[in-house]
Amino acid sequence: MSQRTWLKNATLVTMNADAEVFEGDLLIEDGRIAAIGQVEKERAEGARVLDMSGHIITPGFVQCHIHLCQTLMRNHADDMVLIDWLKRRIWPYEAALTHETLGVSARVGLAELILGGTTAILDMGTVHHTDAIGEAVEESGIRAHIGKCMMDLGDEVPAPMREVTAESIKESLRLYETWHGKAEGRIQYAFAPRFAVSCTEELLREVGQASRDLGCHIHTHASETTYENVFTQERYGVSNIAFLEQVGITGSRSVLAHGVHVSDEDCQILSTTQTCICHCPSSNLKLASGIANMPRYDRMGVRVALGADGAPCNNNLDAFIEMRLAALLQKPFHGPEAMPAERVFRLATMDGARALGIDDKVGSLEVGKSADLVVFDLDNDPGCGPGGNVYARLVYTAQKHNVRHVFASGRQLVDGGELVGVDLGQLMARARKAHHTTAERMQQFISG
Repeated sequence: MSQRTWLKNATLVTMNADAEVFEGDLLIEDGRIAAIGQVEKERAEGARVLDMSGHIITPGFVQCHIHLCQTLMRNHADDMVLIDWLKRRIWPYEAALTHETLGVSARVGLAELILGGTTAILDMGTVHHTDAIGEAVEESGIRAHIGKCMMDLGDEVPAPMREVTAESIKESLRLYETWHGKAEGRIQYAFAPRFAVSCTEELLREVGQASRDLGCHIHTHASETTYENVFTQERYGVSNIAFLEQVGITGSRSVLAHGVHVSDEDCQILSTTQTCICHCPSSNLKLASGIANMPRYDRMGVRVALGADGAPCNNNLDAFIEMRLAALLQKPFHGPEAMPAERVFRLATMDGARALGIDDKVGSLEVGKSADLVVFDLDNDPGCGPGGNVYARLVYTAQKHNVRHVFASGRQLVDGGELVGVDLGQLMARARKAHHTTAERMQQFISG
């Protein structure tokens, strides 16, 4: 007999093409949404029944820029500009990771993401041990595009982080063969050159060609700071975005994190090539990088998504914080109607799914799509109730403690606000041990 779950009497925020919101039921069968709206009793015979009266069901969040490898570095790289943050904290930390400690870091990050309703991510790993991230994602039940960080250029880069171009490509191709399509298609591979400042032109061109040949995504940082534009202008005579276009990194399967410092000409390139920008408002504020002009992206037809970035520059992996900031930051500059709540909620769901090329599977509540969804209890929280516009409630008032249930591919990952099948106390004990080990190891890679 097929596995069924009948969620009854909920408010359904579908995020479908018509942005329908209505009261009704949702039936999960064999990992997919089998029915939505009014579900006949005979259709759901034998199903597990959950009364969702007073609850809201939405698609799971899709975060398009995450660093699971950095979770153990949370609260250790604060109040610094980006380049110092990288050289003095992040690169030494990543150099110190082992397969085991990276696996723990990934599991802690995944636990936080899942408890907050995120069911799909685009992750950039570190230079080594990417298999540990794949193993953690496979175990977790969520969807992920994963990729090994690629770095074959740069000053003050710890020796374990500095790669030979050919070896970086070779290892990335091995990881593609190992992980692309794994876990019944939940795991996809994305080439992940770190950014133009730490990658040679040769490496970037090879990544662009490999992506086209294999039909997989590219995930990199771009125009996060003014320095990246200065670097490419001095070395290649063009802006950072124009350089990435020249070497074949832009395109419909490319996601560029940040996109803070861009010109109208850069936006035209992004629009023409259908390259996606992933907006990371908390990270951009904390590292003092700036504020991406989201209304301009919308106006010029640039595809956009949302992400939390990494724990050391946020210091949360919380979609609710990113949604609220994405909405509020634009209003002082572009007026109170800029980035309304419904627009932002689409950014965190369907737009993210489109960025990853999985919008036929997730991003909205529709029959036939994977049952990747979140159940919220807002009515019983004085900070969210008693009512009002559903998108305003989700974007401006809801927090991750309002997440009661999370399903991914029909598998229940959160039940009553608690992780299913994960001993959180044991995981955090492992995290404390891994944190201590990594902190000791990274001292050998810190200079200056």
